[in-house]
Amino acid sequence: MRGNGITPSQIPGPSTEGDGAQAILDAGGLHTYQLGLHAEYGPVVRFPLPGAGLAVSIADPVLLEATAKINKRPEKLFEFLAPLQESGNLQTLPADEHGPWRRVMLSVLAGRPSHEAHFAHFTALATDLADAWQARAASGPASGGGTTPHTPQNSTVTSQKDLSELSLRMICRYALGSGLTPEESARVVAAFEAVLTEHLGRLYQPDAPDTSDEAEEGLAYLRATVDRVLAAHRESTGRSDMIAALAESGASPARIRDSVLMAMLAAHHTTGVAISWVLYTLSQHPDAAARVAAELDEVLGDRAAPDYADLRRLTYLDRVLRETMRLYPPGPYGAREATEDITVGDYEIPAGTTIFYPFWAVHMNPRYWPDPHVFDPDRFTPEASAGRPRLAYIPFGIGPRSCEGAALAMVEAELVLAVLLKRFEFRLTPGRPVTPTERFVLWAANDIHLDITLRE
Repeated sequence: MRGNGITPSQIPGPSTEGDGAQAILDAGGLHTYQLGLHAEYGPVVRFPLPGAGLAVSIADPVLLEATAKINKRPEKLFEFLAPLQESGNLQTLPADEHGPWRRVMLSVLAGRPSHEAHFAHFTALATDLADAWQARAASGPASGGGTTPHTPQNSTVTSQKDLSELSLRMICRYALGSGLTPEESARVVAAFEAVLTEHLGRLYQPDAPDTSDEAEEGLAYLRATVDRVLAAHRESTGRSDMIAALAESGASPARIRDSVLMAMLAAHHTTGVAISWVLYTLSQHPDAAARVAAELDEVLGDRAAPDYADLRRLTYLDRVLRETMRLYPPGPYGAREATEDITVGDYEIPAGTTIFYPFWAVHMNPRYWPDPHVFDPDRFTPEASAGRPRLAYIPFGIGPRSCEGAALAMVEAELVLAVLLKRFEFRLTPGRPVTPTERFVLWAANDIHLDITLRE
């Protein structure tokens, strides 16, 4: 059987006629399609994946172990990012190039000194958003179309939009340092939004017209800005840890530019979206929200924001965040390409096959997550986690292509949640249903509208 290809008699799955696009569309997106496939066919499924041919999806954490060391992504699936990069597509670099680059990125993104050095700036940005939300509540009626009466302490926010903008400002500050004026920072945000709108749109509309002038101008401005920061990276004022580390590693200017832009791309929506899902989840579980608020009051006292060291004491907030990312993983799936024939359970998968990682389906596997749709932060106590396979929970991916910024994202998310939940209570705006939908990240169709009230 080895090396003879994948046939319906070997791995269960749906019809292989066509490219699968219509079936995915009918299911409401690739994330929900995968949930249905694994519910019907079991933990290993073969299916036609648009852009990749026949793929194998694995939703069992024990079986995933056989693929955990694969260091190759399917080039076809990531070619939509190629126009953003001059030094080769960082998402599909060969393993021998990718390894050294990843180690440099991890030395900064995963390091406590870097997190601690930027924490005050992140806190200021989070506080600015909280101040803006409080001012909005004090200045006008609720804007979400709900039925909640307006008081000076009550208003509606579009959480995913606002928190994604905050996430982008944080990563811009982190990646580019403090050497930008407020006007330059605002232009960076606007330029990056234009680039993202253009190129992420191509993921879903590959036949769209050529790149717009606004996106081209935005990309040119971003590259010029990174070049300017690079030229001044040896100065102590405005220093960017990321750019300094890449420069000191001997990376070319093009590779530095691309690395910074890819870090911004990866962090732009994901952290903000994860935070918004937490606020939504707590709005549906008032007992958990009260427990978070009590923990914040105990740890912070009268302070409006935590110090870096406080995050370690916010253990229940950490569990809430992790459980929410189990239910709503910001990136709902990933993919690798088998570089050699591998055995997964009872199946032989030949080299060249696209291996699909359905993070959401893994997180909903009832064998490892009893009552998987139930929100239960105590799944993540040390005792509950001890007997669970390590790949049962993979919101940041697995193996040598997992997210380099995972540790930074957790710091940012817990900080922002602490600032917002210390100040506000959140309720879902009536008449504003929340429907998960996949748009590169696990977004909510029409955003998540939340009524906010200042805590007593």
